[in-house]
Formats: sequence, structure tokens, C-alpha cells
Amino acid sequence: MDVRLREEVRQRAGGRCEYCLFPEPFAELRFQVDHIIPQQHGGPTSLENLAFSCFRCNKCKGPNLSGIDPDTGQIIGLFNPRAHQWSEHFRWEGARLAGLTAVGRATVNVLQFNRPDAVLVRETLLEEGAYLGRTDQGG
Repeated sequence: MDVRLREEVRQRAGGRCEYCLFPEPFAELRFQVDHIIPQQHGGPTSLENLAFSCFRCNKCKGPNLSGIDPDTGQIIGLFNPRAHQWSEHFRWEGARLAGLTAVGRATVNVLQFNRPDAVLVRETLLEEGAYLGRTDQGG
């Protein structure tokens, strides 16, 4: 992937993970560009199929396209930052992220948004005013 395309993806995301909204300046590991539809499933390396992702979200998402909604047990497609509105699928509950829809709940589980270490980091950043999650992404 060329540097220009990576920077375009980063700029569009406002320097935040498009999944968990973690701010890039506070990340220990370099953010990655995620293929929303993975290449192994035929997803192209194009701006429309790329999302800016923290290392943890990208690692947990991997080649997954779906997850299981814990409320219904149904297989559900994961959150797609190009097709979905973030605030329709997630809400903040303090430093924890809650899924509002089947898509949100499945994504919270697959991407492990509420791992104890992630919640602790978000709590610290919230206290410092550094984690003011944008909820107007996607769509």
C-alpha cells in the first residue's frame, strides 16, 4: 500500500481507530490500515474498503466478516465504517463500549472492545480529557 493511500485513510479517520475510536497519538503500537472486506475474501485495496485501525482491533478482527450476536445467537456481519453510522451501533457506558444493535454487539465481542486492559486505558484517557470518542463516523 502506498504512503499516500495510507495517509488518506488516516486523515479520513481523524487519527482515530474507526472501530473503537482510540486516538492514535496515545497508541503504543502503530495503527494499521484494515481491509474491511479482507483480501482473502476478494476485498480490494481501495479507499472505500479500507479503515484506520488500532493494532488491537485489527488483530482481533483479522479476516472476520461476521460474529455472533450474544443476545440472539445469530451470525451477524461486523461493523463496517464505510456503510454504518458508528453512533447507531455503539454507545459509551463510561469507558466501556456497548453494542446497541446486533451488528454492534457482535463487533464488541469479536473485536474485544471491553478487555480489562482496554477499559483501564480508556478510563485514564477519559480522566485526562484525551478520549473524546467521535460518534459521527461512518455512513
